[in-house]
Amino acid sequence: MALITQRPKGTQDVKPDEVYKWHTIEKIAAETAECYGFKEIRFPTFENTALFKRSVGDTTDVVQKEMYSVSAKSPANGKDPDDFTLRPEGTAGAARAVIENGLLNEALPQKVYYIISCFRHEKPQAGRLREFHQFGAEMYGSSDPSADAEVIALAKSLLDRLGLDNVELFINSIGCPTCRAEYHKALKAYFESRKGELCPTCLDRLERNPMRILDCKSPICQDIAKDAPVILDYLCEECSVHFDKLKSYLGSMGIDYKINPKIVRGLDYYTKTVFEFITTDIGAQGTVCGGGRYDGLIEQLGGNPAPALGFAMGLERLIMTMESKNAPFNQEKKCDIYIGAMGDNAQIKAIGMVKALRDHGFLAECDVMGRGVKAQMKYANKIGAGFALILGDNELESGKANLKNMMTGEQLEIEINDTFVEKFTYIRMADVLAGELGV
Repeated sequence: MALITQRPKGTQDVKPDEVYKWHTIEKIAAETAECYGFKEIRFPTFENTALFKRSVGDTTDVVQKEMYSVSAKSPANGKDPDDFTLRPEGTAGAARAVIENGLLNEALPQKVYYIISCFRHEKPQAGRLREFHQFGAEMYGSSDPSADAEVIALAKSLLDRLGLDNVELFINSIGCPTCRAEYHKALKAYFESRKGELCPTCLDRLERNPMRILDCKSPICQDIAKDAPVILDYLCEECSVHFDKLKSYLGSMGIDYKINPKIVRGLDYYTKTVFEFITTDIGAQGTVCGGGRYDGLIEQLGGNPAPALGFAMGLERLIMTMESKNAPFNQEKKCDIYIGAMGDNAQIKAIGMVKALRDHGFLAECDVMGRGVKAQMKYANKIGAGFALILGDNELESGKANLKNMMTGEQLEIEINDTFVEKFTYIRMADVLAGELGV
């Protein structure tokens, strides 16, 4: 029988034997963020469409081409539609949540992190899906360049802890609205001279936001942009000093970087510092982290003015990069013990023992398929059980059974009474220690 349906294009399933890779990154990301004082925040998968148009920018590819939006009739009157969009990124939703829940009235800076799914309708390719996942970190309340350095250091620490040593940091400053206005004039004049060669999207950007042309994916527009004016030549004194201090802080932290004046990021809310961590280990889609500062975003969304900055990392790309580097993942948990049974009374005893073991944190299994003993042991081997124990009438009568180490083949007689879990705990701990010591 043919499948009724298949997963949507640009999405993926994560099978049980692969999910441990995701758990590795999620665990290390959360632990690293918490070392830097960041706390987890959770917010809806969809938001009012206006949030993304206002924050991300209506000249960006994300808003113009990639958002998944729907209209739903308002239950209040059944007439006026509500427009919702599946989040294409995390910063706007996090900022909205911080404002709406009054976090900016608490001690500053506010530091939050999140692990979320995002959605963009774009051409699926390696490392770029229509449903993808991000780890993001945001800081609110500080305009000092030391905050920029701390956020970059968090990203660097996470990449280091994941075992990714072939990743380069690129930084740039795209200035503030004051100096960027002068830069826009210079960009517009430059691109006007090549207007006839620009793609239709960039022709629109030329009038509304010429910096977006620098981020165009068209090879022709990219070639034209190679000789465009550089934003660093147009920074005002405040932005120039901010950028210089950032470089000093990164140097003090021992974080290597390269300056790339072409980095503008893909979203309109960025100001001053922008940065990317890039690897060559996964081909063209090598950006594993991108972020920067967005001091006007909170006010733009209706909150009181407050500086902000942050970054996001794509989990799919992190996994691809780790796999290419043979970086270590936390291995999936294996079965500690399998208790087999022969007969109804033994099965009842096995189920009770397994429950007690699970209550003490062990991954314990017993038969639920009605298999014979030989098939049960074959299954125990397949699931990688560390120990196995078979119960039958003789074992129930004597109150003792043989506990078999499935790796070494050694067997130990053990009582199957109320002390079983305690005794197995010691045996399992000794086995783990012996494995770690290579004994």
